Amino acid sequence: MFDIVRKHQRLLQFVLLLFIVPSFAFFGISSYSSFMDKETDLMKVDGKPITAQEVDSAAKRQAERVGGNAQIAQSLQFKQAILNELLQQRILGFAVTNLRLQVSQPELVKSLQSIPQIRALYKSDGSFDDARFKQLLANNGINEEQFYSSQAFDLKIGQLVNSVARTELASPKLSEIVSTLYETERQVQTLPFDVKSYLSKVNPSEEELQAFYNANAKLFESPEFIDVEYIVLKADPKDDAKVFSERADQFANLTYDQADSLKPAADKLKLNIQSQKGVTRSGLVNSSKDHPLANPKVIQSLFGDDALKNKRNIEAVQTSPGIFVSARVVTLHPAQTLPFKEVAAEVKRQVSQRAAEKLAVTAAADRYAELQKDPKNASGFTSPIWISRNKPGNLIGSALDDVMSISPDKFPAYVSVSNPGVGTTLYRVDQARQPAGIDAKVHKAQAQQIQALAAQSEFAGFMAYWRDSAKVKTINPLKPPSSGAGS
Repeated sequence: MFDIVRKHQRLLQFVLLLFIVPSFAFFGISSYSSFMDKETDLMKVDGKPITAQEVDSAAKRQAERVGGNAQIAQSLQFKQAILNELLQQRILGFAVTNLRLQVSQPELVKSLQSIPQIRALYKSDGSFDDARFKQLLANNGINEEQFYSSQAFDLKIGQLVNSVARTELASPKLSEIVSTLYETERQVQTLPFDVKSYLSKVNPSEEELQAFYNANAKLFESPEFIDVEYIVLKADPKDDAKVFSERADQFANLTYDQADSLKPAADKLKLNIQSQKGVTRSGLVNSSKDHPLANPKVIQSLFGDDALKNKRNIEAVQTSPGIFVSARVVTLHPAQTLPFKEVAAEVKRQVSQRAAEKLAVTAAADRYAELQKDPKNASGFTSPIWISRNKPGNLIGSALDDVMSISPDKFPAYVSVSNPGVGTTLYRVDQARQPAGIDAKVHKAQAQQIQALAAQSEFAGFMAYWRDSAKVKTINPLKPPSSGAGS
């Protein structure tokens, strides 16, 4: 209904992050205005570093808060999100300090009482359990002064963000103007030139089909595929975990050390060597998700140079808890162009489609030229319908934009819109009107959306200003986690 919002989703998500992601104040960074000792510097804000150690610690704490594990905290993507959050908080902290914002005692008390952990410290008689409070702070490595300081600082940042995000529109009439434009209706008729309507008019010759096949051989290639053999080690529920761990180590070592064959590992661990034909880079067709060769890492390894060229075993892959797989390529079937006879029907379909599309486009262009000379001739067009940006009917994308952008001074006017592979459609627009009734709910929603975009734009400019003022510098990029032994 209001596609301007969809076009600015990334900006919207950026601003919403400020409100959705909880701060690190209570169970994280002790104070936005204090920084850790210098380690490996990643970025600097006002000359003060954000270090790799700080990001690692914050990532671990945040992962624990959202129920994640150590692997999530170590991922490069997660760490980058944490670094971005720390950077944003540092810039806001710099702005708060320079603006010398103040928080009153009642405001701070009200903010503290909204924290669930603090509310839980009040006894049934209404008194506050100071001993438990100090113990809670000690457990998190901070004292009372640091806690109150960080909470006051956090409150200042919240007030600053909210005040910027609540920016009012320069002109209150702007939302009404936009809503009016979205409500404006236009009477539209259509004349489609569909490719399928012209298929019966084309009959490519054998020479044309052969020529197309020769010129587009890549379109008729069968993909490369491999025939493989593999072995699977599964944990027995009756086995002790230590026993299976030892068998898994044997499995990995044997398949790696004696990489020219799976037989030594199969014999030693009493496993069956299984085979599978027709494995492509996309995996197995119509296979279940739990098939040993359905694992992406297994497929990727099988199509690696060492496995394809040297026919060596791939390293053991743990496809799921208690299941390990190793495999090797037996035969490589390179991609090859299929014989013309095998693909003749597909060749004819593609040639016919292209020829029919050319006829449709040409017919549409001829009709459009006629209409420019005689705009009042509406023969062949469908019955008129009223459309608007709020109620576009079947018009989408460029068709809607083109139809709605025509000046009423040019009515009746025509628009030609191509849809590759489908055909061309002509649109006739001859009237415009404003609907009699006004939907107050729609107007209100659009006004709120316009207000949000204005606030976002203001906030982006605000952050850019303070980023420059704080002289933000990137010192070193985040490093990906070091890879351990293969699973």
